[in-house]
Formats: sequence, C-alpha cells, structure tokens
Amino acid sequence: MAGGSAVQMGVGMISSTVLQTLENYVPRENILLQEPMSRHTTFRIGGEADCFVEIENAEQLIHLRRYLQMVELPCMVLGNGSNLLVSDRGYRGVVLHVGPRMQQIRVQGDRMVVQAGALMSQVAAAACEQGLTGLEFASGIPGTLGGGAIMNAGAYGGEISQVAAQVKVVDREGNLLELDNATMEFGYRTSAIKQQPFTVVEVTLQLAFGERESIQGRMEELAARRREKQPLEYPSAGSTFKRPEGYYAGELIMKSGLRGYQIGGARVSDKHCGFIINTGKATCEDVRDLIAHVQERVKDCFGVDLETEVIYVE
Repeated sequence: MAGGSAVQMGVGMISSTVLQTLENYVPRENILLQEPMSRHTTFRIGGEADCFVEIENAEQLIHLRRYLQMVELPCMVLGNGSNLLVSDRGYRGVVLHVGPRMQQIRVQGDRMVVQAGALMSQVAAAACEQGLTGLEFASGIPGTLGGGAIMNAGAYGGEISQVAAQVKVVDREGNLLELDNATMEFGYRTSAIKQQPFTVVEVTLQLAFGERESIQGRMEELAARRREKQPLEYPSAGSTFKRPEGYYAGELIMKSGLRGYQIGGARVSDKHCGFIINTGKATCEDVRDLIAHVQERVKDCFGVDLETEVIYVE
C-alpha cells in the first residue's frame, strides 16, 4: 500500500496518501469513511466499508481503477446493491458506487443511451414517457442498468439481452471498451463480463416506437402482479435462487415444507418462497445459514441443487 500516515477505519486501514490521491480525482464530499453497507443494499444488511466513493462520471472511474490497481488496494463496484449480501464484518477496501450521480438518460430516436447508475425502473419510466416499448419488463426490477447488463436481468419474459445494443465498460487497468450484443454473450442471469473485472459505465438500448398508453398499461399490469406475488414490504435481494432447469425454485422450497421457515431475522417469505427476507434485524450469517438450510432440504427432497442469484461480499 502507498505510504503515509494511516487513517483508522473500523478494522481496516487506509493510508492518508491513498485518501489524498482519491481527493485528486473526486470531490472530498463524495468520499465516505466507515460507511455502513447496510445503507446501500436492498437487504439492508452489511457492515462498514473502509472507504465508499460516489462516482460521477466515467473519467473518475477510469482514474480510480488505474490507481487502485497500481497500489493493489482491494476495490469493488456497487450499483443499487439489489443482489448483494454483504458480510457483517463489512468490506476491507474501497467501494466505488456507480449510482445516483451517474444516471443520465439520452434519447436518440428509438435508442436510449443511459449511464450505468440509472435504476432500471427509472429507465423504463423514461422509455414509456418517450413512447418507446421493450423495457416494460424492467419497470419493477430494483437494480441499476449497469448491474442489469452484467446479470442479464429479466422478468416476465423480457431481459436486458433483448434490448442492449452496446455496453461500455472500464477494465481493471482503466481502459474504456465498447462491447456489442454478441460480444456480451448473454445467458440466463449472466453475461461475458460477469466474471470479468469490468465496470459498466453506459448502455445503449435499442427499443421500438409504441403507443404510450399501451406501454403504461403493461407496466401497471406487471406492477400489480409483483405486489400480489412478491414480498415487497420487506428488505430482500429479490429472487434468492436461480431457476433450476425444469423447475421453479419457489415451488421446490414450498414443497420442501419451508414456507415461513426462519433463522434469526432471516425468513423464507410466506408470500413467495423464492424470496428470503429480512424481517428487521437479520444478519448476514442469518441469511447465509438459511440459504444453506434451504439448499440442503431441497437437495434431500428433490435431488435438485439450488444456485443462488445473490452474491456474497466480504
């Protein structure tokens, strides 16, 4: 790590030199120390990050990725935290937040060029306002478009792969790359960059012109279905498990007798067994123990291995 006197942050350490260098690239008010990750995940779970940086543009991200790579300081990129389970011990390193300060949307005919920090629900609403169809499925997905591109987020028969024309990313060395739809190699809840140290900074969406009233009606229909079937009143990370081939995770969990099963503050939702919810004071370990129990029970009952959609961060 770079030299200089140390600034104590929880159980982590970061040198004053690193802090001063970060301030060369982003405003000081964008840098938070000992920031609880529970404030930045939809699970509302997670200990303190040593350093939490609000990113405003691709240039800042490029400089920071290059610098943090050079000094070998651990870093992670965060969107809306809608599919993350962060350790109760927090994160020892720098969190780069691509969020509310990077959510510009530009409309170019039937295309939308969107910064990665924009929420998918926000982008879907903007598309509807412009009379553009193709994003109705995304209106209730809680993540950012950047995270959605990485995970190929989808719902109700639609997914990002159907509309993503181009994805701009920054690699670990700070190089800006442009990937087209084929290069992204989209699959079920995955893409070519899911396991790569790439950060999405912008996505170009290819949509189609439609009737605004029809688009709005479809979005309202899907919203009603979500309210009816999903435990939106509790913190969660959405669907906890990927859909196993030939099955539905929630149905397997229910048939295993685990509806409402609880460990600590973590509970299998009574409304939709595919969701693990935070009833108010769940810890990361509560959720991890419950996930493991669910996986073991479903395996015993049906011989099916449930793979998590939720990503564990420590």
